[in-house]
Amino acid sequence: MNNTFYKENNLSGLKRADFQKIVDGKETDLFILSNQQGTEVAITNYGGAILTVMVPDKNGKLANVVQGHDSIDNVINSHEPFLSTLIGRYGNRIAKGSFLMDGQEHNLTINNGPNSLHGGPTGFHARVWDAKQEDEHSVTLHYLSKDGEEGFPGNLDITVTYTLTGENELVITYVANCDKKTITNLTNHAFFSLAGLNNPTPTVDNNIVTINADFYIPIDEVSIPTGEVLKVEGTPMD
Repeated sequence: MNNTFYKENNLSGLKRADFQKIVDGKETDLFILSNQQGTEVAITNYGGAILTVMVPDKNGKLANVVQGHDSIDNVINSHEPFLSTLIGRYGNRIAKGSFLMDGQEHNLTINNGPNSLHGGPTGFHARVWDAKQEDEHSVTLHYLSKDGEEGFPGNLDITVTYTLTGENELVITYVANCDKKTITNLTNHAFFSLAGLNNPTPTVDNNIVTINADFYIPIDEVSIPTGEVLKVEGTPMD
């Protein structure tokens, strides 16, 4: 595979040889994005997994701020298969692995209790994407999800571009087209730790997240929304 912009001495220390493998007849590889701010992002075309995001802090000290993997085998065999990968055809859960569209029931592969989760056990996270890198700032991945894959209707043609900007933004752009009416909900399941994944690995204990919401939707015992809309005020979420 042509990989002109790979850097042997990349900031993450990842080695291209550790990510080169033939999976389902297609090549996997390691791609490095970089900018003038000293930031580097490492990505593999297996599942579009983000492996590392090396970014300098205010003192110029580098840290990896995303949970990833150090080899293609670890990506494939991870006990957290969705970790920092592309998610599809449909992110999150579909209750009982079934949905109705235009009066027709579509039954999906079940992989999370009674539900279909993140597109199924061999969703986009477990596919080798075609990759093309034309500059050091971005890489474009392409995958054709065939009609009936994991139970979803239509041939879904997807292009995902990762771009590292000069302002240290990692932008992920999704474009999808289908030859049938279908459903899709694309995302990336990156796990960030903005304090850096150093030793010892930090916990969430000293992090504060604020969501400006007046209402929330509760979920049932299998993480499916109940349909209720409840007030945040006076609850543990307040």
